[in-house]
Amino acid sequence: MKRFEQEMISGFLHEPSQSPLNKGLVITHGAGSNCESPLLRAVAEAFAEAGFHVLRCDLPYRQKRPTGPPIPGQSGKDREGLAAAVSAMRTMVPFVMLGGHSYGGRQASMLTAENAAVADSLLLLSYPLHPPRKPEQLRNGHFGELRAPCLFIHGTRDPFASIEELQSATQAIPARHHLVPCEKAGHELSPQLAPAILREALSFLADPLNPSAS
Repeated sequence: MKRFEQEMISGFLHEPSQSPLNKGLVITHGAGSNCESPLLRAVAEAFAEAGFHVLRCDLPYRQKRPTGPPIPGQSGKDREGLAAAVSAMRTMVPFVMLGGHSYGGRQASMLTAENAAVADSLLLLSYPLHPPRKPEQLRNGHFGELRAPCLFIHGTRDPFASIEELQSATQAIPARHHLVPCEKAGHELSPQLAPAILREALSFLADPLNPSAS
């Protein structure tokens, strides 16, 4: 693992600890966190051990200030930062899975909906479908534009969406998608789930119905 800094990118690069798979993962954090979150560290280490190049990065709003929520009206800048991170990863590997936890995953999915060529696949951890106790405020208006395969990992006790709500919402996604429920998990997924997340991702990417999984 080494520090990785470029324009609009700040984070850590994990290089494969065994035979490289020619695949990369770019992953980012939730609204109140940063790339040093225990979940992101555990996921990055698990994927790197399996042969992935992994870049876990801070979104631009977090680069500007160490604490606090995303800057209102500037989520587009966060997506630009993710696009820059993916571009950097593509100089190392041809296949890039893009993802994040909560807000980070939402921005990853919005970026991919805006530009289908950005990512080859999405890994969305605890997707924040709606604010807690406000199920009418859905955040899936862009799902119909997603063309990359999408893997959702979601706790059965997540207040940002029930499993049933997320299952219903993802029906709007025209690309291949799969939802993995994590029993008794809340919005803050445990780092101990990292090996299971890796297994699900490897299985998802190896699906013969996915033409980009070779």
